[in-house]
Amino acid sequence: MARRVTVADLLDEYGTTHAEEAGIRLRNTPAPLYQLLTLCVLFSVRIKADIAVAAARELFAAGMRTPRAMADASWQARVDALGRAHYRRYDESTATALGAGAELVLDRYRGDLRRLREAADGDPGRVGELLQEVPRIGPVGAGIYCREAQGVWPELRPAFDSRARHAAGELGLPKTPEGLARLVPAEDLPKLAAALVRVELASGAADALRATD
Repeated sequence: MARRVTVADLLDEYGTTHAEEAGIRLRNTPAPLYQLLTLCVLFSVRIKADIAVAAARELFAAGMRTPRAMADASWQARVDALGRAHYRRYDESTATALGAGAELVLDRYRGDLRRLREAADGDPGRVGELLQEVPRIGPVGAGIYCREAQGVWPELRPAFDSRARHAAGELGLPKTPEGLARLVPAEDLPKLAAALVRVELASGAADALRATD
């Protein structure tokens, strides 16, 4: 039986979060928290992860980095930014969802998702429910948000979904969120969760990691 893969190998090979890929410097401040939400909206359709990340980068490069800027941008400007990233088929509906979502964040949370956090009153499940009130965000998108935001919102820890836990089992690591949380410092939990999901989605990745351990 293959030896247990080391967490260091896992993080080194696969431990880049989606936020990092999209150029988001995630902190507990309004702009990056909203940018993460935008990224999760883009992930919430059947589209390749690299295209969703590229679309986020295009939107941010065009100045749509806050809910006010997203809401003030024209629908066509949003469509054009998505098109530059080859975010096809869903570009028009996603442009509409992004505009509606920005308006919701402005109206309900005055542009600051820390108020969503306050409304959840420390309940991770409630955070997920409130996120799903944003147009286009479903359980998958809310799960991605919580997985990535656990680095700055401690009450979400440990956030490891079923895919991450399955990959952990395949690699000989603990299968419970609590067990996985003991493997790394709290600030590295988003990286570990992202790495495990990447391993689960990449064909042969678990075998390759076991072979190099």
